[in-house]
Amino acid sequence: MSTAEHDRLADSDDSRAAWRHWGPYVSARQWGTVREDYSADGNAWEHLPFDHAHLRAYRWGEDGLAGLCDVDGFLNLGLALWNGRDDRLKERLFGLTNPQGNHGEDVKEYWWALEGTPTHSYASWLYRYPQAAFPYEELVRVNGERGVADEEYELADTQVLDEDRFFDVQVTHAKASPSDICVEITATNHGPDPAALHLVPQLWFRNTWSWGLDERRPRLWAGDPREGYDVAIVGEHHELGRVRLSGSAGPGARVRKPDFSSATTRPTSPRSTARAPSGRGRRPTPRTRSTGPSSTGTPTPPTRTRRAPRRPCGGPLNRSRRVRA
Repeated sequence: MSTAEHDRLADSDDSRAAWRHWGPYVSARQWGTVREDYSADGNAWEHLPFDHAHLRAYRWGEDGLAGLCDVDGFLNLGLALWNGRDDRLKERLFGLTNPQGNHGEDVKEYWWALEGTPTHSYASWLYRYPQAAFPYEELVRVNGERGVADEEYELADTQVLDEDRFFDVQVTHAKASPSDICVEITATNHGPDPAALHLVPQLWFRNTWSWGLDERRPRLWAGDPREGYDVAIVGEHHELGRVRLSGSAGPGARVRKPDFSSATTRPTSPRSTARAPSGRGRRPTPRTRSTGPSSTGTPTPPTRTRRAPRRPCGGPLNRSRRVRA
């Protein structure tokens, strides 16, 4: 029996339609990988650890939660979260490096790829986010104290998920065409009390212009929202052409110019000339929002903040986005 997905696969194989050009290709973890290792001794874990990920620009790829990008990883769309208690945005998975874990490297998070089609015309992803401050230091410390014969210390062991005090955040994307993607974000509070949650979708270009090979810079700017949407971001890239992100149910987008100072990075690394775009990694406080929003730039986090009711008293918190390339 032939289905619509069979037709999309046939069109992709015959190059009639580029259904696979956009998909969930953003890495779950780019920090601590050999792809980004420019150390003299080949120690990838120490050269770019998790705590540097929000300060330094990657060269060969990006990472993020529920990330979407083109096949070359030029333009990336990901989700950042903030519970009002963490010291940073939750915009990538946290884990232990090989030396930190008593059984080697290990991601200390809970997430599930729920379903998807071969052409990425549809996919759904679920992430469990604690309402308490994420126990980064505790996970590193306790696992470091344990030996090979001991059990691993997991996120659930820290008690931050007790009494179901967590959000389940589901991100679903569906393609109306190979270059028209609809994204829905649904957050559900499973805890006994109302709790605040900031949803921060982020659209950004991978830094391809700081390495001395190609100095062409893409642009993102705030556009005029079309009917049915509250915000719009327009981008232009020398390979992708013009793209557009439209969104609803938010207070508006903020476009920040990237910062490429070399602070906090190692001078011996080619990456030391580039920092992550300003705004990424920072929690969405009023002070952060005043650090230079403009009409053009690179990262674009249109935030939505809600005090989510506990699940029995109200429905989930929804947000939608549409990307056209």
